[in-house]
Formats: sequence, C-alpha cells, structure tokens
Amino acid sequence: MNGAPAREPHWAAQKERGSFALMWLTALAVRRLGRRPLTPVLYLVVLYFFVFGRRARRNVRQYQSRLAAWSGRDELRPTTRRVFGQFMAFAESLLDRLDVWRGKLGMAQVQLHDPAGVRERLRASVHGGRGQILVCTHLGNLDVCRALAELEERVPLNVLVHNRHVAQFNRLQSAAGDRQLRLLQVSEMDAALMLDLSQRLDRGEWLAIAGDRVPLHDGRRVVVDFLGHAAAFPQGPWLMAGLLRCPVNLMCCLKIDGRYQIRLEPFLDTAEWERGGREATIARWAQRYADRLARLCLLAPQQWFNFYAYWQLADEGGSDADPRRAAR
Repeated sequence: MNGAPAREPHWAAQKERGSFALMWLTALAVRRLGRRPLTPVLYLVVLYFFVFGRRARRNVRQYQSRLAAWSGRDELRPTTRRVFGQFMAFAESLLDRLDVWRGKLGMAQVQLHDPAGVRERLRASVHGGRGQILVCTHLGNLDVCRALAELEERVPLNVLVHNRHVAQFNRLQSAAGDRQLRLLQVSEMDAALMLDLSQRLDRGEWLAIAGDRVPLHDGRRVVVDFLGHAAAFPQGPWLMAGLLRCPVNLMCCLKIDGRYQIRLEPFLDTAEWERGGREATIARWAQRYADRLARLCLLAPQQWFNFYAYWQLADEGGSDADPRRAAR
C-alpha cells in the first residue's frame, strides 16, 4: 500500500443519499405549506450532511483553498465557518429552486446582466429564428435561469443531462408545480441524437448543457488548467456546437447581496474547426471556458455547488502535473 487516498467514484456513479420519496415529500410540503415552515427542516438536513459528509467537506475545502491561492485573496481561505457557509448556500439555493418550479420567482426578483444582448437572440428564436446553445455551470443556481427562458420569454429550453435520474427529476418538478422544463438524458452523441437536437434548434428551441460536469465516458473529456491545477472538463458542449454549427453562449445565475443576477454572454459566434484540428480546437475552447469560470467564481465564492473531488483526474496517473497539456 502506498498510503494514497482512495479514489472517489465518478460523480454520476455515486448513489444518491436521499430517496426520491423524501424529495417528493419536500416538494409537496413547500407547495402546501410554503417556504418559511420548511426552512428550519432543510437547514437541519444540511447540518446533518455537513457533520457526516467528511468527503464533501474535504472537497469544498480543497476548492476554497485553490480559489484563494489562485486569486491571491487570503480572505477566501477555508475555515470551518466558510466551509459550512457553502453548505448553507446550497440549502438556500434548493429553497429558491422550489420557488422557481412553483412559478414564485420571476424577472421582477432577478437582475439581468446581458451587455451583448443574448436575451434578444432568445426572443428572436421564438419568432422563426434558429436556436442556440447555452453552456451553464454549477456555480450558482441553474434553475433560477428559468425565470428568463421558460417563464418570461417562453423559449423552449432543452436541458441535456448525463445522469440516469431524469424521470425522477421530471416527476419531482411536476409535483412541485413545474411542467415546462425539458430534461434530456445524454449518454452518447450518436447520429440519432444529433439529428434530434438539430431539429430542435431549427424549431427555435435552445439547448442548455453544463460545461463543468464530465460524463461517465472518460473519452469525452479534456484536461485543462482550472484554478492552477489540472481538471477534467467535458468535451460535450464544444463537440456538440461544432457538429451542429451552432453559436454558444454562457449563462449562470449568482445570488449577490440577497438578489439573483442572471449573467448572459456570448462565447462562440461560429463553432467550427479545420480538418484534423478538432481536438486542439475543442481543448482551446474548454480552456477559455475554464478561465472564464474561474473569474466568475470570485463573484460568488461560496456558490460553487460541486461537492465531489473535482480535480481528481480519471486517467491512470491522476496527477496534477502538466495541467495545460491538452489545451496547447
């Protein structure tokens, strides 16, 4: 034995701690009783996960340490209070998520940061334009972005996910009062999937996919530098954009000073690569995205809701050495 820590299972392969029945009861309770009575219960649940979730605590501490070192901001270095604060921020986001599903949170409660006019392109697609891709992140609250896309603009938004619990989440959201969101399970980017997605874009629908979650198939990833260390990022969003010849925009929603701020910005006007240069081009795009994500983390440092070992590489070496080898 070499004394090295045991490697954690892939995030998508980890068994959910809570059952769907418990999530369904929580959604039903919020719908019937409102948010305020449920808040103390949810905070107790989060406290339980904080106390007994040694692995999650370690991973949050690692993220906070690397963000502080990369940015040079000592005030971001992890303490027990700061680590717990990230768990509590997640609990708050869950309550806000239920509000969105119930239609209780709309644009009146959300600020929009959109200097390049991405929102206008969203609107145009409803009236005959072609859809585009929104690359999202687990920084902040993804569901609050619905206040812009589905609830306000009535833009058909297809959310592509890698996990196998799509049916459960669809049932949960329906129980909470939401019947508009389209969750599409994506396991392989085969010809049938590409044809389906292309047709959705032609109908003016938009595609949303996370840019910071690697799927189970390790071949669909690229190693880039993130906060000064090597991390595996998915190829999926960039491969999809190139195959569909579709522009890419970035979207995230951060809670700043008690109010959500949706941030929209263009990322790729034309997603294409030269013959033989696909891998190198995708690596450059992924590195650009990782650099931008790192900057966004500084706007809301405790709203990074990835609780697994983010910098644990899936290759045999698992080393942080040579972090930009795939992005050259």
